[in-house]
Amino acid sequence: MADARVTGVPVVAIVGRPNVGKSSLVNRVLGRREAIVEEMPGVTRDRRSFTAEWSGRNFELIDTGGLELGAEGLDARVAEQAELAIETADVIVLVVDGQAGASQDDHEVARILRRTDKPVLVAVNKIDDPKDEPMAAEFFRLGVGDVYPLSALHGRGSGDFLSALTAVLPEEGALVDDAWASVAIVGRPNVGKSSILNALLGEYRSLVDEVPGTTRDPVDSYLQHHSPSGGEPQRIKVIDTAGMRKEVRIEDPVEYFSFIRSRRTMSRVDAAVLVVDVNEGVTGHDQRIAQEILEAGRACVIVLNKWDLSPAEDTDRRRLEQDVKDKLRFVPWANVVRTSALTKRGIERILPAVETAVNSHRLRLATSEVNKIIRDAQIRRPHPRTHGKAVRVLYAVQARVAPPTIILFVTGRIEENYLRHLDHRVRETEPFPGSPIRFEIRRRTRRDLDS
Repeated sequence: MADARVTGVPVVAIVGRPNVGKSSLVNRVLGRREAIVEEMPGVTRDRRSFTAEWSGRNFELIDTGGLELGAEGLDARVAEQAELAIETADVIVLVVDGQAGASQDDHEVARILRRTDKPVLVAVNKIDDPKDEPMAAEFFRLGVGDVYPLSALHGRGSGDFLSALTAVLPEEGALVDDAWASVAIVGRPNVGKSSILNALLGEYRSLVDEVPGTTRDPVDSYLQHHSPSGGEPQRIKVIDTAGMRKEVRIEDPVEYFSFIRSRRTMSRVDAAVLVVDVNEGVTGHDQRIAQEILEAGRACVIVLNKWDLSPAEDTDRRRLEQDVKDKLRFVPWANVVRTSALTKRGIERILPAVETAVNSHRLRLATSEVNKIIRDAQIRRPHPRTHGKAVRVLYAVQARVAPPTIILFVTGRIEENYLRHLDHRVRETEPFPGSPIRFEIRRRTRRDLDS
């Protein structure tokens, strides 16, 4: 099973106790607002990795949850995430609060870090004024590495810190993300997205807790998929996104940034796995997320999770499946898988369904075949006359893939219902399972095409 790091690129882990500015430092290094920042201890919960660059050096930056000694419950698991990041890192950056001074927790973390032979840099954050720089000297007593006073918020000292960081990076290989496909796991909070990711990975990677919305940031993992059709294993990037709440109900700024980032993630992946809690059925919120997948043009697999708790009677189950089909009728092409993340039932069907959907998403039909399908569709059912004039598709071509996009050169306005008719006729020849088909209209006359 592949690790989540990018092959050949040095890994830098940002660690430290909660609320010292780790995510602010990550944003400063990246030059953009990417890691969630909020004046609330423990906001960053999962490991997140980013590709960063400074002075021509590429490296992977891991933003961890707060490493807090003696933590219990969810906080203890956050600490485990930080420890995992330390194990996989080539260089470790310990972030401390220069205004608060060295705490007992800082000394305990430093004691752990002294056991490693990896380079450690101490970033003394919140030194916003030059007159405060002498305060950073206190942190030399931690005995783990050189001390760099800086202000992640204002950028003071960040250049010197980054120059020192890149100086201790090991040599890198090529920056290559060789994933065959990328997939986002999306859905409402607490429907089992992280549990499904963990079951797919076969290891503990994304935090799972009974509190809705535990996953706040998208988390990237890589896995190897052995296709049922044989051949070489396919490396798939899987992104567990934050629960996509209704935008109008987001009052917590942390949830707001998670919401925006999840939406952005949708535009960067090949496919989306929409997880639905089968006990609650398809809600209006599920429908809105499905609509976003459609509008983004992503391939889609619908996972009906918690199927082990569905009605026992066949009649009730068929009624439930029909209800799902009716409420998601605008994505009838999506592949459907029934699972139980708790019992692992049906989990093995998810990746083959994703593979089918991604292959459909990348499929290109020959122009001759597209025109034959459209010509036969018009013979079978001509477009209604508009203002007494016939409307025809003169020519068609599949111009793009991901999603498959067919351009129609037409003599007039094409009704939406007729586009659905053409979609059905295309799928009779080539079903494109798991993928939408887009149509773009170009108004032309026969004279335009002949000229």
